[in-house]
Amino acid sequence: MIKSKQILILTSLLLLSGCSPKKVPVNEGGYYHSGVYFGTHFTDHFKRGIKDGCATSKGKYTKSHWFFKRKKDYVDGWFLGRNRCKHLLIVEND
Repeated sequence: MIKSKQILILTSLLLLSGCSPKKVPVNEGGYYHSGVYFGTHFTDHFKRGIKDGCATSKGKYTKSHWFFKRKKDYVDGWFLGRNRCKHLLIVEND
């Protein structure tokens, strides 16, 4: 049962990722942070999670532990922001 759910989810993600545009024009709305498009219709907690997760992936650990324990939207946004902003990390060589 679990394997069939995993296969269904993976197949759905692959199909959806192949059909979606890489970047949505600004005039069509949606939520951008650090130049990355995240989508539309997010709660304020989700947007705050995106901002904190993105800051974390860029090298500055940022997380509201209070929201992380109490708000699922914040948790989901934090992980999405952390994963989508990984490419923004800049490592300086001294």
